[in-house]
Amino acid sequence: MIPVAEAQARVLSQLKPLPTEHVPLEQAAGRVLSEAVVARVTHPPADTSAMDGYAVACSDRRDFRVAGVSSAGAGFHRPCGAGEAVRIFTGAPVPEGADCVVIQENVSRAGDQIVLASEVQLARRQHIRTAGNDFRAGDLLLEAGRRLSGRDIALAAAMNHATLPCARKPRVAILANGDELVLPGEYPARDQIVSSSPFGLAAEIALWGGAASLLGIARDNEEDIRSKLSDAHAYDLVVTIGGASVGEHDLIKSALARELVVDFWKIAMRPGKPLVSGTYRGVPMLGLPGNPVSAFVCAQLFIKPAVYRMIGATADPLPLVDAQLVAGMPANDARQDYCRARVDLRADGELLVTPLPVQDSGMLRALSMAQGLVVRPPYDPPRMVGDTVAVLLLEPLFFG
Repeated sequence: MIPVAEAQARVLSQLKPLPTEHVPLEQAAGRVLSEAVVARVTHPPADTSAMDGYAVACSDRRDFRVAGVSSAGAGFHRPCGAGEAVRIFTGAPVPEGADCVVIQENVSRAGDQIVLASEVQLARRQHIRTAGNDFRAGDLLLEAGRRLSGRDIALAAAMNHATLPCARKPRVAILANGDELVLPGEYPARDQIVSSSPFGLAAEIALWGGAASLLGIARDNEEDIRSKLSDAHAYDLVVTIGGASVGEHDLIKSALARELVVDFWKIAMRPGKPLVSGTYRGVPMLGLPGNPVSAFVCAQLFIKPAVYRMIGATADPLPLVDAQLVAGMPANDARQDYCRARVDLRADGELLVTPLPVQDSGMLRALSMAQGLVVRPPYDPPRMVGDTVAVLLLEPLFFG
């Protein structure tokens, strides 16, 4: 068995960022930029008013004649002369000759004449947004490796980009293996169970930035396994679930032996020891354990970083936080342990972690309840209530 960190490094060493494609803004949410993006325009393009009011030249005058109107999309296209005011609206360009905006609440108007309220003092640049005060053409505003949010896409649109350069989504093939499996919606016999891991894994891969294809269920038959992976070359990563252990019905390695190059098999971790890593027909491959929790934990530790590597994401795929134990934990053995746990936020900002009482690798209900995994290194001593432990977050924490 090899350590988890070594296994992760060896998996990632097979992978590299995928080619760039240009993605329309409306399809770019959650995608990762493969190149830095610079502004094509200046924003705002001219001095604009931050308020509804009147644009004037700063002076000691108290009364002005209204010479015209400047509104967003329809400016006042001659200089504002001495003693003149231009009715102006928020976002409208400030006319040449004006260097101050008086808000409409501080003005009384009769016909085309305005008079400033007695308490009003004019100041240059008052209520004016300077051209380029947000950004200027040529500014680098979005870095490569950034996962695009709605805020980022709004910024890119303001920068005058209709498409964005993003890494192609990794194509991930998922094949389940086992005579005991049936698809959701079918009725399992007494000696069968419903296949769950492929669907959860495909959902996670989509959230991470990949595109998963479910290849169905291969029976405990070497020919069926090979047949269902006949198009393996069309994918960037092949993932099998089940059949990776040492039982008589664990056939993944033997079925693919002719074209499978195994890098390592078995990791010093729990759950998830019997993981196979290598290449099949030249395509990186991971053979996950069949137990649903084991498969999920392995996916977090190996497939998520793999997807991040292929899309060039710079964010940490395995965010660790420190949290205070609410319940004690016994000493750990020789394997690195990943214990499902609830994570809560105390009023003073301290994170609290409660290991779930049941850690069986086949129990999906407990997995669904968990927000994190308590990471315990080999031979970790007993942990007491109040001790600080490392927690791998499974999702961003939102506390209501």
